[in-house]
Amino acid sequence: MIERVAVIGARGQMGGLIMDRCRLAGVESRGLDRPLTGDALRRAFDGADLAVVSVPLWSMEEVLRMTAPLLDQKTILADVCSVKVHPLQQMLAVYGGPVVGTHPLFGPVIPEGFEPRVAVTPGRVDQAAGLVSDFFKALGFFPFMTTAEEHDEAVAKIQGLNFSTTVAYLACLARTPGVDRFLTPSFERRLEAARKMLTMDKDLFVALSEANPYSQDAVRHFGEYLDIAAGGDLDLLAEMAGWWWRTDDRGSA
Repeated sequence: MIERVAVIGARGQMGGLIMDRCRLAGVESRGLDRPLTGDALRRAFDGADLAVVSVPLWSMEEVLRMTAPLLDQKTILADVCSVKVHPLQQMLAVYGGPVVGTHPLFGPVIPEGFEPRVAVTPGRVDQAAGLVSDFFKALGFFPFMTTAEEHDEAVAKIQGLNFSTTVAYLACLARTPGVDRFLTPSFERRLEAARKMLTMDKDLFVALSEANPYSQDAVRHFGEYLDIAAGGDLDLLAEMAGWWWRTDDRGSA
């Protein structure tokens, strides 16, 4: 069992959430944040079963260089990045012990009724992935096993494609003279849904898209469906899109 956890980036939103859930679950947690001094890292890592790196994607390499040499080779090293292929490669390159990639598929505020799933991607030592999965279960989350490649391909479409198609759609409309006189309630709702993504989280989504090796393939794949729409076969697309409502309770399918 994972009983002692060190969280690097504990003052961040996800790091703070993990710390809070550890306290509720009775798991000993030690939080670290900048400045990451050698003494502070050694104290936090002493006896730790798991070290979770919860820092922005662009800080991963620097933080790993500072922390990995101080870890006991029995400690599991894990991350919580929204992409998995490259961070997993980085962790495996700098650390010889057990490595696991994770991605909590939610933010620091979990919407009511949403099942907080966590993607878990094995890196080195298969048993470690099982222990990390059990750890997230203990925190009240719903982990599932996947590969880094399967994860990034899916996330390139769920997150990346959502961002790229939204910015392309709104940029197209912004170049249409007088378009703001024709706004409908449904469009206003879509615009409001995109506000935070484009005004507050733009740099994050751009960085994640650039780091995901499947991003461009996702856009090209989507282009095939736009070609169908341009050909006028909207009934076919609507039928295919109906997959999302194939049962009354989508979770039971």
